[in-house]
Amino acid sequence: MHRLTGPGLSAFDRHTQSQRSYALLSSQLSTTQITNLHSQLSSFRTALSSFAQTHRDRIAKDPAFRHQFQKMCASIGVDPLAGPRRGGWWAELVGMGDWSYELGVQIVDVCVSTRERNGGVIEMDELIRVVSKLRGLDKGEDITEEDIIRSIKTLEPLGAGYQVVDVGGKKFVRSVVKELDQDQAIILALARGQDGRVIEGDLVEKHGWTRERARVALENMLLRDGMCWIDAQDANGDVYWVPSAMRWD
Repeated sequence: MHRLTGPGLSAFDRHTQSQRSYALLSSQLSTTQITNLHSQLSSFRTALSSFAQTHRDRIAKDPAFRHQFQKMCASIGVDPLAGPRRGGWWAELVGMGDWSYELGVQIVDVCVSTRERNGGVIEMDELIRVVSKLRGLDKGEDITEEDIIRSIKTLEPLGAGYQVVDVGGKKFVRSVVKELDQDQAIILALARGQDGRVIEGDLVEKHGWTRERARVALENMLLRDGMCWIDAQDANGDVYWVPSAMRWD
């Protein structure tokens, strides 16, 4: 009869010892890797700090340079808008966080002050124009659409419904919680191409709506949502004006 007990225990001991050796090696490698990673991050932060000090003013004033800066951040996985609780030391170094928060406050100011006449929906170009005027920007210090979009992201924690929406290939900023329904989007797109002017017949002729559907949709925008005005004295009958599709000085 063969005796298997001895060789079996010996093999088990060798296997256990090998596992311990591998575990020790793995621990040593992990410690080395972590040390190297901390060293790389330290060097990375030093380089970013130098970049921030050198280009801080240009980032704030030059929209083209700011765009390239934001692309660079995205490529290395850094969020320039992150606050301190999210590891946003980069924002603190470059001042981008404060700049975006300030712009966000001005966006709110414009949206709230115009909400009574446009129902809480303002065209992106109009918002940029009014905010730029509010900031008193010189030529070459333009606010871009990308700046507006990124700053609106900083408003998300407010839960106030600020959102960029696309209507007929044109961007609008919505500052109310209520979503635009399909009929409202169609009316808004139509109004944009007609300097804000819409009548029931336009919707019947260009979109094949029934008179009843056109009337109800326009009245809802007027009475329920406050997104348009009505001129009942026009020679062609009731004319609805959509302020968010009009240019205001």
